[in-house]
Amino acid sequence: MEKARQFVSAILAGFMIGMGGTVFLSLDNKILGACMFGIGLFTVVVFQLQLFTGKIGYLPFEKKQYLMELAITWLGNLCGTFLMAKCVQNTRIFTSAMAEKVISITETKLNDSFFSIFLLSVFCGILMFIAVDTFKQQQGSAIRVIAVFIPVMVFILSGFEHVIANMYYFSMAQAWSLHTLLSIFVMTLGNSIGGMFIPFYQKGFHLK
Repeated sequence: MEKARQFVSAILAGFMIGMGGTVFLSLDNKILGACMFGIGLFTVVVFQLQLFTGKIGYLPFEKKQYLMELAITWLGNLCGTFLMAKCVQNTRIFTSAMAEKVISITETKLNDSFFSIFLLSVFCGILMFIAVDTFKQQQGSAIRVIAVFIPVMVFILSGFEHVIANMYYFSMAQAWSLHTLLSIFVMTLGNSIGGMFIPFYQKGFHLK
């Protein structure tokens, strides 16, 4: 029952990241779109939903069973982003302009080298841990809300790679292939290493 709850929570998280991706694709202003994309992560942290890039950073402090939780989360996030993409594709907001935009975004990502994708994913993973952990630690402070949106804006405007957001884009562009799956694997690895970058430092120096 607990694993089922985690899976449903992960689907919801992926769905909300897809919602953030939808508003980003809908807006011509990239800065505003990057800011509004943050609604996805904001919903995740407020309602404590299961998001892979929000959980992976805590792996150094968890037991082996946490790996199963991460796997369930990753799969749920994939299902949620796919579901959101299919929903949007069957509405009036899925215009030819939106389709062209997401195809262009997808082509840029999939034509990149795996090494570049890996590095960009590491950078994004670092930012995601900063966002999620700051929200957890800064109780009763406006900083916790700001900390959710700023890292999201930075990773989008910088072109960093967020594996869950990309699951949504690839689904929207109907770009799934073996190469896409390999790219997703590299992004997952990069986000994971980036997410654990600061935690490994904290653990090494016994900081909580």
